[in-house]
Amino acid sequence: MPTPAVQKRSILAAVIGNALEWYDFLVFAFMTPIVAKLFFPSNPADPSNNLNQILLTTAVFGVGFFMRPVGGIVLGLYGDRKGRKAAMVMVTGLMAVAIALITVAPTYAAVGLLAPLFIVLARLLQGFAAGGEFGTSTALLIELAPTGQRGFYGSWQMTGQMMALLIGAAIGTLITDIFTPEQLMAWAWRIPFAMGLLIVPVAIYIRRHVEEPEAFQRLQAAKAKGEVKNVGLLEMLRTHTRETLVGMGLVVTATVSIYITFTYLVTYSTVTLKLPLHDTFLVQMAGAALMVVLMPFAGAWSDRVGRRPLVTGSLIGYLAVLYPLYAWLTSDPSIARLMAVQVVVCLFVSVFFGVFSTVLAELFPANVRSIGMSMAYNIAVMVFGGFAQFIVTWLIRETGSPMAPAFYVMFGVALGVIASFFITERAHEQTIDHH
Repeated sequence: MPTPAVQKRSILAAVIGNALEWYDFLVFAFMTPIVAKLFFPSNPADPSNNLNQILLTTAVFGVGFFMRPVGGIVLGLYGDRKGRKAAMVMVTGLMAVAIALITVAPTYAAVGLLAPLFIVLARLLQGFAAGGEFGTSTALLIELAPTGQRGFYGSWQMTGQMMALLIGAAIGTLITDIFTPEQLMAWAWRIPFAMGLLIVPVAIYIRRHVEEPEAFQRLQAAKAKGEVKNVGLLEMLRTHTRETLVGMGLVVTATVSIYITFTYLVTYSTVTLKLPLHDTFLVQMAGAALMVVLMPFAGAWSDRVGRRPLVTGSLIGYLAVLYPLYAWLTSDPSIARLMAVQVVVCLFVSVFFGVFSTVLAELFPANVRSIGMSMAYNIAVMVFGGFAQFIVTWLIRETGSPMAPAFYVMFGVALGVIASFFITERAHEQTIDHH
């Protein structure tokens, strides 16, 4: 069994790397209103121009998701064969290159059509790297967890993502406070991306010094003796179809929550509800901070009462409150109402997110854990998350209804509720080297 020091270092490696991955991926969403103006040609005479620019930028945001399943397959298989550590170091290096590309990207005014192409290239690389992050880092966390603490350890996967959201929103608030709109458009928008680069050396150093989990070492020994063979993608899908579908249903809920309830919040509140950008960032920070605090408690709670009751209960509650909350918000938009809506939503989502990663990891045995989670995660994220912002912006434009985000999230949460009934409870099993 790893020593407490090794376990702490491994949690830190997963959380810091995770935070970097998602900080970079999410900060692009926060910067959408600015990136739209700088990287896409505008026509001031067209009154719908502002929303059309947002549509184009959210489509570019979605382009990164096309590479998610590709990255998930390649890096997931790599993680199952070469080790969790090796895959995590590679993921961080790839993401560093993508952050650097966005940080120095020339604008449309400087290079014309090359500008959006530059951004698309960076987003594709980001998508490939992010595709491998969830499966490998979650596998590491779960496999290193002491007996009876997998829920608590697994909760740090999503806690890392929420930390990224919190830091991204904090930096967004800070730069809108410090710089004038002119400075922001001229150069200050690059600061959040440049700050992401500062974390890279730390993340790579910590990840290089992580020890492989015992479960993975046992798997490698069994492979060496010929007792276990490497499993390819098609074989994994054939033998674990049910687990993959259950995982995808849960991921749909997670992804619509992150990309609509959290990251799209800034664009939705400023463009559709006409609320101030700075105050919206503060709401974003409050919600993320609440979740960072609550999720590890939810994970630890699931070690006692089981995963399924918490997943099913939180999702049914989440689904029940969405429509009345958004109807109340859109009837008379204000920052106070936005804050109330976000806090209530975060209470339900933090319970679900605190258990989510562990449930996904427990669906698959060690020899296909990275690739299994990567596939379930990235296919669902590509389809329902990548173009979520684009679809919701389009729905708002076509229907004229500011309720469009609520309906999209309700659809995603309903799929998660259905999937939750098919979870096999493994909270009280001694090991997860099952099947």
